[in-house]
Amino acid sequence: MSRKVLTAQQMREVDRMTIEELGVPGRVLMENAGRSVVDVLESRFTGLAERRIAVLCGKGNNGGDGFVIARHLLMRDFPEPRVVLLAAPSTLQGDARTNYDLLVRHGLRPAVARDLDEWNLLRADLMSATLLIDAIFGTGMDGPLRGFVGDVIQDLRSSFSHAPVVAVDLPSGMGSDTGEPLNETLIPQLTVSFTAPKWSHVLSPNCTRVGELVLCPIGTPDSVFEQDSSIQLNLLGAEDLRPFTAARLPDSHKGNYGHALLMGGARGMSGAAALAGMAALGAGAGLVTVATSASAQPVVAAAAPELMTVPLAETPSGSISHHVLDAPQFSESLKNKSVIAVGPGISNHRETASFVRGLLGEKLDVPIVIDADGLNAFEGHTDLLDGSERKLILTPHPGEMARLSGKSVQDIQSNRVEAAREFAVKHKVCVVLKGFRSLIAGPGGQVYVNPTGNAGMSTAGSGDVLTGMIAGLLAQHPDGLAQHPDGPVQYPDGEVKRVVASAVYWHGLAGDVAAARKGELSLTATDLIQALPEAVRRAGSARESLAID
Repeated sequence: MSRKVLTAQQMREVDRMTIEELGVPGRVLMENAGRSVVDVLESRFTGLAERRIAVLCGKGNNGGDGFVIARHLLMRDFPEPRVVLLAAPSTLQGDARTNYDLLVRHGLRPAVARDLDEWNLLRADLMSATLLIDAIFGTGMDGPLRGFVGDVIQDLRSSFSHAPVVAVDLPSGMGSDTGEPLNETLIPQLTVSFTAPKWSHVLSPNCTRVGELVLCPIGTPDSVFEQDSSIQLNLLGAEDLRPFTAARLPDSHKGNYGHALLMGGARGMSGAAALAGMAALGAGAGLVTVATSASAQPVVAAAAPELMTVPLAETPSGSISHHVLDAPQFSESLKNKSVIAVGPGISNHRETASFVRGLLGEKLDVPIVIDADGLNAFEGHTDLLDGSERKLILTPHPGEMARLSGKSVQDIQSNRVEAAREFAVKHKVCVVLKGFRSLIAGPGGQVYVNPTGNAGMSTAGSGDVLTGMIAGLLAQHPDGLAQHPDGPVQYPDGEVKRVVASAVYWHGLAGDVAAARKGELSLTATDLIQALPEAVRRAGSARESLAID
């Protein structure tokens, strides 16, 4: 299922509630955290008894976790780890101090390095380590690293690359509340975190610098935070989306699964409309019609016999004319449709942009998906993007989001979560901000991070496939209803964001399937459609998107 993603402050509040309201002592939480890390080490590293383990500890609670890790290694009869405290023992407080003293009573007194001179006396011995546990900083880091500890981390980066690193909670020096790097950190093979993922675990580019993420429960029930609507960032999991992969009833027919209308394509860009149409069918729509410019219609029709097509009046350059809005054929094409998607390959012709804006003036009570140049038509006209009376789904890449928001691409990319959420809430729409770790923001302010997908999907037509998949799923679930073995599931407030999120998750998973088959370099948009059946099968059977111990 989806999981709440916490900031450092939210994590502190969850810990406070666990300690003060549930009566779980902080020392118990720390004990469970350290023990969980050792459990993970045993499960992930073969020959652990033959490794020389070094545990580097800071003076805070992260260091306290490190002392517990060292003690449990001793208690399980592993060779004595080398433990280094990067601070004076007198600076330790609370549970960290308690666990330092416990470790000493177990016969292991950490070595101490309070400055570079003391560090240099220890580092030669540490060079023989074959596994490094990073317990220096946890979620408290919110700025640049300076001074002695920063120098140690730089030394570790340059001189200890021979030993795999396991980070406790976060790689030391990584900010908890951002995807943007604050400091150079050790790059772990594995990060073991607790209770809930943090922003830096799931947002790019920091998410690429934590290695495999393993999340361990340590005593806080999920109920403490999972229903807290003030925690607005969520990580998608396959379990949460499984209702959309439920088996169909044996006596069903194509009319049960909706009719998607895709509007796009122009002379020389007909492939985008064809890809979107085929993706809508691949996502399960019962019927798909592609309405496109007259000169593009034969090309789209030839691309796939399963697609129905409608030729529309066009501009001299071969794009859809705004006069189409007054044509009886166009009005007829809108009838009995479950969803409308507009944009793939539609072009940025001035007259075509006028057509796209005019489409929102039509009395349509079905979800409308807007992509590509369909979005660019609203630059300077975002007042028309009002989802208070209809379901609007926008799928911008960062450049399109910047144009809609009146911001720079750098502004969008430096705070993707807030950019998507702000626009979605203001305009009461669902926003899919595309890119690595795409975001789905709903009008209620909740934002979902998609963990699937890869760099091979950076190829022409990939976005058109996503638009088609969103339309295909919405054709079947236009009201946010999904079938479940126990009956229909109605998501809160009738929002369609989880339907949209399912399409985004499947799209990335199809990219992962395709990349596994042929590699990222040669991946094409057509490969995504061909990989979709396997992706949907995996989404229906997967347990989780995170390793949960």
